[in-house]
Amino acid sequence: MNRELLKKAIEGDELSVSRILTKIEYFSEEGMEYLEELSARAGRAYTIGITGSPGAGKSTLISTLIDHYTKEGLKVGVVMVDPSSPFSKGSFMGNRIRMQDKTMNKNVFIRSLASRGFLGGVSAEAIMLIEALDGLGFDKIILETVGSGQTDTDVVSVVHSILVLAIPGSGDEIQALKAGIMEIGDFYVVNKADKPEAEALYDSIKFAIESGETFWRDGWKPQVVKVSALKGMGIEELTKRLREHEEFVRGGGLFEKRIVERRHKLIELYLRRKLEAVLEETLKENKTTLSEYESKGINLNKAIREVYERFKQRI
Repeated sequence: MNRELLKKAIEGDELSVSRILTKIEYFSEEGMEYLEELSARAGRAYTIGITGSPGAGKSTLISTLIDHYTKEGLKVGVVMVDPSSPFSKGSFMGNRIRMQDKTMNKNVFIRSLASRGFLGGVSAEAIMLIEALDGLGFDKIILETVGSGQTDTDVVSVVHSILVLAIPGSGDEIQALKAGIMEIGDFYVVNKADKPEAEALYDSIKFAIESGETFWRDGWKPQVVKVSALKGMGIEELTKRLREHEEFVRGGGLFEKRIVERRHKLIELYLRRKLEAVLEETLKENKTTLSEYESKGINLNKAIREVYERFKQRI
């Protein structure tokens, strides 16, 4: 491990931060050493998760929040999880490009990475980068999930405050009455609130909360906020509510509890990644065992048992 590189990163040198995060993201031995050092320093940053269906305006809202927090003199880290190719596992979208102007600010660091097949909207790499940015002294860390709909629920175990974005005219009125993503939010943010359909969406979500159809995380009653991220409308109100929630979290012992949950989820997803890699190799090495079932449809149980035993031996 390069101690000088770590020292420069802690002092805020952007290139050093980028080099260390890249090593961490790709699970290199050196990267894991950096992560261990930074985890020991972490536990102070306030983390905000932003999720919602594709096109809800998550990146635009994050850009507006960056402006707000940097004006307050805070350091802001952003981790953006993009959909990934099922073949290369690389990122499809590259959200970082949409915020290129924000990266010119020395108090902002943005990293976009692929979900790499994780179904809960968050990957092991994303949590590792949050932990690292926390250890590097960032005050606010914003996580944007992959945005795949009702399955984006792992964010509950990763951040202090969760914002679920919804937009008028997209069917989110119905989503407000469904399980899954509409049960995880501390805040439900109606974006593009200048549209005429916004009031109906606001009322639908409000009704779901008041009728007890949404989950109250740790006793916090979810709130609904109307904004137009593109026009900057409602942002002051949203950040005011976020401050209130931060006070709630810090005052009730939840701040430390959610950091513990984040680290538990990191270990879980890291081990899942390792197990999946072993499984892929086991399947490749046992093509002959599998071929009889695959070609003729016979001896399914025999094939599963044999491959499973070989998988267990490898782990």
